[in-house]
This record gives sequence, C-alpha cells and structure tokens, in this order.
Amino acid sequence: MQIREKVLISELVTMRLGGEARYVIEVESAEEVPEAYAFAREKNLPVWVMGGGANTIGYDEGYDGVIILNKIKGVEVLDESDNSLVLKGMGGEVWDDFVKYACEKGYSGIEAMSAIPGTLGAAPVQNIGAYGQEVAQVIESVEAYDTKEGKFVTMRKPEMEMQYRRSRFNHGEDRGRFFITSVTVKLYKGEMQQPFYNSLQKYIDEHGETDFSPENIRRMVTEIRADKLPDPEKVASAGSFFKNITLSKDEADIAEEGGIPLHRNANGEGKVNSGWLIEECGLKGKTMQGIRVSDKAALVLINESAKSYADLAAARAEIVGAVAEKYGFVLEQEPVEIK
Repeated sequence: MQIREKVLISELVTMRLGGEARYVIEVESAEEVPEAYAFAREKNLPVWVMGGGANTIGYDEGYDGVIILNKIKGVEVLDESDNSLVLKGMGGEVWDDFVKYACEKGYSGIEAMSAIPGTLGAAPVQNIGAYGQEVAQVIESVEAYDTKEGKFVTMRKPEMEMQYRRSRFNHGEDRGRFFITSVTVKLYKGEMQQPFYNSLQKYIDEHGETDFSPENIRRMVTEIRADKLPDPEKVASAGSFFKNITLSKDEADIAEEGGIPLHRNANGEGKVNSGWLIEECGLKGKTMQGIRVSDKAALVLINESAKSYADLAAARAEIVGAVAEKYGFVLEQEPVEIK
C-alpha cells in the first residue's frame, strides 16, 4: 500500500483540473482496502475512491481527505461453454483491456463499449455504456468492501439498482459506501444485434461492413471513437461530458415530430444525443473560458487553457443555457466531482 501526501488532483484526473489532495493511497490487493480506510479513520478524514480519473473533476481547493486509487489487477474465467463465458476481473483492471480479452475469445456483450477510458471497478458505478450496450446488460455480481459494515460482500445485479448512468453506488444514501474489488459479467457467443446506433450504422454503411462479430465491432467502435474522441492521456478531457437525454415513448414521439433525431429501444422510449443538441446550438468548436467544445464530437469538452474549476463551470453554464433555451432540455453533467 503506497501512501502519498499533498498530491495534485490535476495530475490524477484527465481533465487536468484540481488542487491538492491531503493523501493519496494506491491499493494493489483486496486485503489493503480495509487498511486504507483504517488510515483515513485514524486521520478523521473522508474518502474518495478513484479508478483512472477519466470521469472525474477536481475543485481548485483540492480535497481535504484521502483519495484511494484502485490498482487491483487480474482477470479470471469462472465458467466457459460453447455459448457463454462468465468472466471475473479485478477492479483496477483497465476497462478496455477487459473488453479486448472478451472479444478475442469471441464473446459478445461489451464489444460496443470498446475504448471507453477508465477501470473495471468504476464501470458498474456509472453503469457505463455506448452504442446500445451497457454494463447493466451483462453484469452478474460485484465483490466489494462495505465500509458501513466493515466487511467484504458479494452483491448481485438486482441489488445494484442500475439505471442509465447511475447505480446504488453513486446515488442515494449508499453513495460511496462500497469499494468494488471485482466485477463478474456473463457474455454470449454470437453477434451484436441490430438496430445499431446512428454513428455505428453510418460507419457500417460507408465501409460496407457485413461482419458483426465481437472483434470486428470492437475494431469499428475503436476507429469511430479514435476519430471523434481525444485520447485523455494526450489531450485534457473527461470524455463525454454530458449525459444523453432519455425520453418516454410519448416524449420521444413529440421530439421525433419536431425533427429531433433519436434512438429508440424496443419499448419505444427514446434517447437524444446531447452532442447533436450542442452542435445545433452552434457551439461545436467554440472556446469558452479556455474550454473548447470539440469540433469532432460536441459532447466532448477539451481543456485547452482553463486553469480553474470556475472556468469549466462558466463554459458548462453557457452550453446548458443554450440547449435549454433552444430545445427545453436540461443537460446533465456526466463526470463526477470530488467533494
């Protein structure tokens, strides 16, 4: 267990904003997790858990507490048959490495989530998703340290209360209660089913793709994301900054009649791409307070020269206001804030 003191949060998060954290602890095994929390209790300090820092925003004043970084590694096949694969990965594994492993073995369920930055342990917290797939569709269970009870627990999917970009882990009274040490998913042989999301279908049409195997979908998605989304290791960004807008069937009908493009699920409910709304407001490529709306994907905000959280907040307010004024939709920020 490595303990560091007075570490800049801007060096831990991909948006490159944030003052000093009092302590940062890296845990490399499940056994070290209770030790890290015990350290925080001894110092009478709060705890914030972080994976790769790709979906996290820091404040200028920093964090007067303990940030615990999940560095627990390992992947294990629990069960494999001709039709399915039960795969367990430790929380500190890089998400995209986990996806690659599953795709190379020929199993479907997470291939459309290729190239999403971050760690495996963070995936169910936010219920990450892309191009019609999300973690809630494949997750079986997680192993976690319950800080309230002071013990390790196994939690099944129904207990996680997973919805679009939310779960029991990041909402309600249990927010921050569990430190996820491992995630188990169940995947299946076969191909991703149509209809595909617009940008994926556009790529398929333009390139005449007919192979929808996990490995080929992964390749296509990775190419699409590489073209649209900056590499957070090279460009200061938190990835997709706003959640897409979810609509009931009736709301989706009204939006579609108004000329707003959306993706519908089997129940007729709709999802509006927030990037499209931002672009239609004329903000694509615009720079505000050192924050630039990406000229490739308007859903992405890039920190070109912003030095403070206030700069980001001002840019965010301008974008949210423009969309609300033109379309009546209120954009919700996706990255979480350390507090």
